[in-house]
Amino acid sequence: MEPGSNVSWVERLRTVPAAAALPVGIFGLFVLLVLPIPPLLLDMFFVLNIAIAVAVLMVALNARAPLDFSSFPTVLLFATLLRLALNVASTRIVLVNGHEGGAAAGEIIESFGQFLVAGNFAVGLFVFIILLIINMIVITKGAGRVSEVSARFVLDALPGKQMAIDADIAAGLITADEARERRRDVTIEADFYGSMDGASKFVKGDAIAALLILGVNIIAGFALGMITHGLSAAEAGELYITLAVGDALVAQVPALLLSIAAAAIVTRVADKRDLSGQIGGQFSDPRGWLPVAGILAAIGTVPAMPQLIFLPAAAIAGGLWWALRKKAAVPEVVEEPEEKPDPDKIDITEVSDQTLVTIELGYGLVPLVDAAKDAPLLTRITGIRKQLSRELGFVLPQFRIRDSLEAGANDYAIMLGGLAIARGTVRPGKLLAIDTGDVRSQPPYTELGIQGQLTRDPSFDCPALWIDPSARDMAVAEGFLCVDASTVIATHANQELLTQSHQLLGPSEVSAMVEDLKARAPALIDAVHPDPLSLAALTRVLRALIADGIGLAHPQPVFTSLALALQSTEGFDALIDAVRADLGARLVARVALPSERLKVVTLEANLESAILGSMIDPSTGQPMIEPDLAGLIVERVNAAIEEARGPVALIVQPPARRALAGLLKQRAARALVLSITELPPTQPVEVVAVIGSEPAPPTGLPSPAAETDAHGDVPDMAMT
Repeated sequence: MEPGSNVSWVERLRTVPAAAALPVGIFGLFVLLVLPIPPLLLDMFFVLNIAIAVAVLMVALNARAPLDFSSFPTVLLFATLLRLALNVASTRIVLVNGHEGGAAAGEIIESFGQFLVAGNFAVGLFVFIILLIINMIVITKGAGRVSEVSARFVLDALPGKQMAIDADIAAGLITADEARERRRDVTIEADFYGSMDGASKFVKGDAIAALLILGVNIIAGFALGMITHGLSAAEAGELYITLAVGDALVAQVPALLLSIAAAAIVTRVADKRDLSGQIGGQFSDPRGWLPVAGILAAIGTVPAMPQLIFLPAAAIAGGLWWALRKKAAVPEVVEEPEEKPDPDKIDITEVSDQTLVTIELGYGLVPLVDAAKDAPLLTRITGIRKQLSRELGFVLPQFRIRDSLEAGANDYAIMLGGLAIARGTVRPGKLLAIDTGDVRSQPPYTELGIQGQLTRDPSFDCPALWIDPSARDMAVAEGFLCVDASTVIATHANQELLTQSHQLLGPSEVSAMVEDLKARAPALIDAVHPDPLSLAALTRVLRALIADGIGLAHPQPVFTSLALALQSTEGFDALIDAVRADLGARLVARVALPSERLKVVTLEANLESAILGSMIDPSTGQPMIEPDLAGLIVERVNAAIEEARGPVALIVQPPARRALAGLLKQRAARALVLSITELPPTQPVEVVAVIGSEPAPPTGLPSPAAETDAHGDVPDMAMT
């Protein structure tokens, strides 16, 4: 062993037989060509030749594609050399030992010469000629033509295949390793069909050589038998011609098998199945066997025909039709082998969640989605998904409900894009009695005699109680609204998703909406998309409109306003303002009908001027409202909402709308912020408050008439 080498001599010697097998085999062929061998060894080589031919044929039939047997041209060359070497060795034995009898040339040659042709050398000669004609004219010539045409087509298509590979790798569709593998396959395919075109000539030459060797054996046998061994012409002819024909048949049978294998390889069409499965699958159509049965039965009814042969054959064909028809009616279930998971492999589905909306439940809430218990939460979630889709105007993707080990037993979370937008706690098996304002008592409702756990409704922040289902009738009679835990979760999800509804709209939903509207109003879509608004730009605009409360349930008016606004501006903010101004009636309809008075809150002129003159946020371009002033505006708007007992609209100048809308969106959700240009001219209004117009406190001393009471307080009549 060499220094530093880790390979032992034993391991090296193990590779010697496999590497030396081919050179040793070639050397053995030369031995057969030159040196005489005993008849027993010749019989063993004849058996080996037949076994190799059968093995090659089986491999060719079981190959799914021609390239699966890419070594066939080389195998065909060595098999042909082996057969020719055996012909030379058998010729030597026949001519040297033929006068001693058939057994002197080997048992296999004697068997083929005596048993297979019944000892009649003339019959054997004709059989050999027929086999030779079949091999040369039918099989070998056809296979050679197919090989030639296939090689020509493959070579002609080679530049196109190389260009296709280069285009795929340039487009990033395949990697460099995949491109290298595909180039290797293309090269192997071209080499294979080129080699098969030449290998077919081996088979043809082998058939011609077999015919010449047969002639040499017959002529030389006559001459040697009569001249050297003193046999008569009849004796020499019968003895040597029988052995020559037996030798020729021994060599011709493997040659015919190899020719069939070559033809099967070059005529194959690439398929996932082997040749038997491919042919069997295409002959398993029952429609082809019924006419066969009918034609055979019709021929069998002719009086001159052998009815005992045709009618049973017709019955067999009919039985095949019936069996295949029944099999075709039963759907085939293909059981794919179960693949063992690779512990080192990480799939993309394991590290990413493609679901947009997810509702996580604690383990105590899992029964709400149990199919054995009618899965009430699943029914509610499906209902709110349909409702939201109708309100928003596009189909929401499916929601996902899953359990969470991190959450509390009765906790739930509403996730949007992987982030929790709301959390809550419910009590399964209980009812939530919600005080919507109709209950005549105040929390904790002890005087009503209803036992329950005091809480607040997570959807609308109303006072509520968790009560037993048995107390439902009493709670309803007192004015409570009673709902179960699944309804609480579904309603909470509905409210939170409505506030975040613009995040539910993506390019896929916009594309589907555009395609649907294009079928009804193609000119309208052409005015908006794809020029001047691309799919991404159109998605951004529609998301902003949804965030401002303009739904897409009726998209045609929205797209019409958008198309008109695009005639004057393409800036994002200006475009949104123009569409809002055109659809102002839709915005107002959220809080008041066209015939109702819209309750309005306005800003005092100096206050509004102060807001517009304040610092500008560089990130949004909107005025920044001072925290104290912002708190005052929120307080006064909420007070106006309480006084009006319903939603109100804050009317401001267009430059201040965005800043005030962002301020009141979370702190006064029932206030609709509109610019003066978005208010419909025909909408009746009622000003309920003017923020910033409160009367100034008195600056002088109190009136002398104002007296104090015993405690030093000013009487009511003296207050202003």
